[in-house]
Amino acid sequence: MTQGNLYLRQNVLVEPLFNQWYAWSYLIAPTTAAMYVENLHLNILRSFIATPQVHIYAQKDPALLGGPFINYPVERMGEIKDLLEKTLQENEPLLQFASALKAFDEKLQAEAVGYSLETLYQEMPEPLQGYVELVYDPHNHPSMRFFEGLLYRSPYYQPSAQSIALSLIDNDNRSFILSTPRLHESNYLNLRIPFSHQGIDELFEMKTFPKPLNYIKEQFNLLDNDEDELFHSFFTEEPPQPSQTYQDKDVRIRYYGHACLLIETSNTSILIDPLISYKYDDRGIPRYTFEDLPEKIDYVLITHNHQDHVLFEVLLQLRYKIGTIVVPRSGSGVLVDPSLKLLLKHTGFKNVIEMDEMEEIEVADGIIIGLPFLGEHGDLNIRTKLTHLVRLKGRSILCVADSNNLQPKLCDHLRKLVGKLDVLFIGMECDGAPLSWLYGPLLTKAIPREMDQSRRINGSNFERALDMVEGFAPEQVYVYAMGQEPWMNHLLEMSNREASKLIIAESNKLVEECNRRGLTSERLFGQKEIILSV
Repeated sequence: MTQGNLYLRQNVLVEPLFNQWYAWSYLIAPTTAAMYVENLHLNILRSFIATPQVHIYAQKDPALLGGPFINYPVERMGEIKDLLEKTLQENEPLLQFASALKAFDEKLQAEAVGYSLETLYQEMPEPLQGYVELVYDPHNHPSMRFFEGLLYRSPYYQPSAQSIALSLIDNDNRSFILSTPRLHESNYLNLRIPFSHQGIDELFEMKTFPKPLNYIKEQFNLLDNDEDELFHSFFTEEPPQPSQTYQDKDVRIRYYGHACLLIETSNTSILIDPLISYKYDDRGIPRYTFEDLPEKIDYVLITHNHQDHVLFEVLLQLRYKIGTIVVPRSGSGVLVDPSLKLLLKHTGFKNVIEMDEMEEIEVADGIIIGLPFLGEHGDLNIRTKLTHLVRLKGRSILCVADSNNLQPKLCDHLRKLVGKLDVLFIGMECDGAPLSWLYGPLLTKAIPREMDQSRRINGSNFERALDMVEGFAPEQVYVYAMGQEPWMNHLLEMSNREASKLIIAESNKLVEECNRRGLTSERLFGQKEIILSV
C-alpha cells in the first residue's frame, strides 16, 4: 500500500482542536479565546472534577443536552485533571489577559463617566497595555477597542495550541462536542500542527488527487512514526467519483444541509456557509457530500460568525479549492465581534475580502450583493453579519440565513433595489438560545437571568417570515432545516428540544401559507436540487 499513489478516504473525520477543545472562530481570535478559556473551559473542567455525578446525570437527561457538561465517564477523571493542569500552564498569557480585561473593564465602567480617558491609560494592567484604545460612544458609555491585527502578532495568539484530530466515521452519531474536550482515543491521530500548516491542503487534496503515502507523511514529520498503521488506515487505492462541475446553460442550486447552498452556472460556483456531510455506507438520509462538490469553488460566502456557519472542520478541508472567501465586515476591535478576515488570514486562507451592506462583487455571469442582516445576536452590536443576493444569468436568489425580520420596513426599502426575486431561502430558528449560551464567556459582568432570557439568538417566526415573503415577493420559498439533519448534532443539539417542535410548527405554517398562495415552498431536509431555467 505504501508504494503507489493513494487517496484520502471520504469518511475521514476531521476535528480542528484548540487546547483539545473543538475549535471554532471564538477559540482562534486572541481576545475571545482568552475569555472562553478563562470563563468557560476552566469552569467546565473544574466542575467535572468537583461534581462528576452532575455531568454523568446530564448525559442521560435530554433537556440538558448542549449544556456545559462533559460527556465522559468518571473513569476519565485523571485525564481531565491532567488537562486542567496543562491548560493552566500552557495558557498563562491568555489567562492573564482575560483577568486583566475583566478587572479593567469593571474599573472603566465605574470611573469613566464622560470625562477624558487619558489618565486611565496609566492605570491599565500590563497585559492590556499597547493593545487597547479607550473610547466613548456618543452617549458617554466607555469601552475598549482592541488592536486585533497586533494581537495576532503577540503572545496572546497561540497557534501552538491548535491541532487536527483525524479518525474514521461510519455514521451520523456524533455527540455534542462544544462542551467536552477531546481526550486521547486509540482510533484517532492528533496532528499537532497550526491550522495554517500547508500540509493540510496537501492532505485534503488527496480526496481527489492521489499522492504517495510517504510524501504526505513527510508533510507532518510522520515518517517511522509509531502510529503508522492508524495513519495508513485513512487512505485507499479506490478513486472517488469524478468532481461534480456543472456545465449546463441554467442556474443550479444544491442544498447540502442546514444553511449550506451551492449555486452554480457553467462559469461560476458559489458556496454559502459551508457545512458538508461525510460519505459513508450507512448514510440513511440522502445527502450531498464532499465528493459532490466541484473541483474548484470560486466564492465562499459567510453570512455570520456563529459556530454552525463558520465551520473550520469543513473550511480547512476545502481551503485548497477555494478561490475567494467573502466575509461580513466586523466591528473593528469590538470584543464580541472579532474580525473574520483576520481570523481566516491567520489560519492559512489566502484570499479573504470583507463585504459591507449594499456592497457588490461582480462575478462571471452576475453579481453578489450584501444586504443587511437583522437580529439573531442577542441585541449585541455585532456587525459581522450579512444576507446575500446572488444574481446569475438574470435569476435572483436571496439567502437571508437566520435573519430576524424585526423591522418589515427594511424589506420595503430593499424590494426596490432587489427587484424581481426568484428564490428566497430563510432560516426560522425562532426560539433560539439565550444570549449567555454563546456570548456569556465574553461578558465581564453577569447578566440577570430575566434579561438573559429575553435576549435570544433567534431568527424569524411565521409572522415575520411571512412579512419577508410579502415584502420580496419571491416565486419560490425554502426554509432551511435549522439543525434538524443528524449530521448537525455535534454542533446544535436539537433532537430533544421542545424548541425544535416550535420551529417545525412555525416553518410548517409558512410553507402551507406559501403553497396556499400558489408559491413553490418546502422546508428543506437532507438534500435538494433546484434548476432555474434561463
